[in-house]
Amino acid sequence: MNSSVRWVSATIMAAASLALASPAAIAQEEAAPRYAGAVPNGVPWSLADLIEEVSPAVVSINARIVAPAPDANANPQFDGMPPQFREWFERQFPNQPQPFATPREGRSLGSGFFISAEGHVVTNNHVVENAREVTVTLANGEELPAEIIGTDPLTDIALLQVDTDDADFEFVTLDRDPDMRVGDFVIAVGNPFGLGGTATFGMVSATGRELPTNVYNNFLQIDAPINRGNSGGPTFSLDGEVIGVNSQIFSPSGGNVGIGFAIPSNVAANIVDQLLENGRVTRGWLGVQIQNVNEDIAESLGLDAPRGAIVSSIVAGGPAERAGFRRGDVITEVNGDPVSTSAELTRRVGNFGAGEDVRFTVIRDDDDIVLRARLGDRPGEDDLNDMRAVDEPEQAEARFFGMEIRPVDQAMQERFGLTSGVVSDGLIVVDLDAGGEAAQKGLRPGDVIREAGGNTMESVEDFMEAIETARSDGRSAILLLVQGAAGQRYVALQLERA
Repeated sequence: MNSSVRWVSATIMAAASLALASPAAIAQEEAAPRYAGAVPNGVPWSLADLIEEVSPAVVSINARIVAPAPDANANPQFDGMPPQFREWFERQFPNQPQPFATPREGRSLGSGFFISAEGHVVTNNHVVENAREVTVTLANGEELPAEIIGTDPLTDIALLQVDTDDADFEFVTLDRDPDMRVGDFVIAVGNPFGLGGTATFGMVSATGRELPTNVYNNFLQIDAPINRGNSGGPTFSLDGEVIGVNSQIFSPSGGNVGIGFAIPSNVAANIVDQLLENGRVTRGWLGVQIQNVNEDIAESLGLDAPRGAIVSSIVAGGPAERAGFRRGDVITEVNGDPVSTSAELTRRVGNFGAGEDVRFTVIRDDDDIVLRARLGDRPGEDDLNDMRAVDEPEQAEARFFGMEIRPVDQAMQERFGLTSGVVSDGLIVVDLDAGGEAAQKGLRPGDVIREAGGNTMESVEDFMEAIETARSDGRSAILLLVQGAAGQRYVALQLERA
C-alpha cells in the first residue's frame, strides 16, 4: 500500500471513530468536575490511617473543681454556663443578680492533646478553671495525674504537665502557620460527653470568625460535629497537623448543630510558648475603652464611611494618656496597617508585647495624626475594673431627642444610685419617651451625658449650644459621650429628631 493510500485510510478511520463516539461519552468528558484539580493530591478514600496515627496523642481530662453555684435569687438557666459566657453576661447586665456566688465542688470533663514527648498537654482554660485536681486519661485507658503549668482565660488556652517518671508520649504538632480555607477538610478528635476517643469529619465553614465572648481569637468555624466534652481537643488537617483547638459550640440545645469554633493553631502556639517560658501570658495594653464606629457615629464625625475604633475612655496614667490620646479619637491604623473594628484593634494591640513601641494613626478634628505609644502589660480583669478614667473637666431641666435632662447634682446622684466621685458632672437623663431617638439608641434613665459634639456639658445651655453648632457645621447628627452602668460609650443622635 503506497503512502497516499495509507494516509487516506488513516483519515477515514479517524473520522469514523469520531462519528462513532457516543453522545454519552462526550457528555461525560465535558461533565468532569470543574474544580477537580483543587482536591489535594493524596486525599485518602478512608481516614482510618490518619486517625489511628494521631489518636494516641489525644487525651481525656477530668478536673475536680471548685465551681460557683446559684444563690436563692439566681436564674437556673445560667447554671453551668461556660466561664466566658458568664463573663459576657455579667458585663452586659452588671446590676442583675448573678447565679455564681456560692462555691461548690464539681467535675469538669474535656479533651486535650500531647504536644511533646515529655507530657505537655494543651486544653481549654474553661476545662481546668478553678481545678483542685486534674487527671489525664490516655487513649489506652491509663490515668495519670497532671499539674497546671499556666492558663490564659482571654484565649481559653491552658497548658498541663503530666506527672510521671516514664515520659515518652506520642504527640502531635501545632501548625504555626496554618493556611486553611473555607471548604478544606478537617477532623476533630476528642471526648464528647465523656465517651472517650471519638473522631468526626467535616470542613472549615468560615475563617476569622469574631465572637462577642472572646476578642483575642479569630476563630475557625467548623462543621465537624463537636459536643460537650470536645472542648480542648484538637482539630486536624488531612496531613495530621493540629490547625485548631476546639473551644466553643453554638447550640440552643447544648448538642451539636453543625456550628463549632476552634482556636487557630498559630494563636494557641503563641500562648503555649509563653506559658512554657513564663507560666503566664503577657500582652500589649493601650489603656483605653473603645467601640466600633457605626454609621451614626461616622456621620456625626463627618467621616465618609464607618471605620476604625473610637476612644470613649482613657485610663489615668496609662500608655494612651502618656501618648497624648484623647476621647473621641478614631484609631484607624496600627503601624501603618488599617483596623476596621474595635475587636480587631484589641486583638492587634494584644499581639504586641508589653514595652513595645507602636504607632497609631487617629482621626482627630477631621485631621489624620500619628501618636506613638509604649504599650503596657495588660492587667487582670479585677485590676482593670478598679482603674479609673482620666478625670478631665468635662462637665434647668429640658427635653431633647425624647429625653428629659438636667445637670448632675447630689440629689440626682442619690436618686439614680450614682457612685460619688465617678460621675459628678454632666447632664443626667431623668426620663425618656419610649419611641424617642434617645431611647431607640439605647439611652436609659440614669445615664449621664458628659460630652456633646466634643464639648463638655455643665448645663442645659451647653447642650443647646452644641446642637446649634453641629447644625451650623452641616452635621446631620450629634455625637454624645454617655456614662452608663457598663462604662463610657459614644452615641450619635439625628439632629432632625431633636
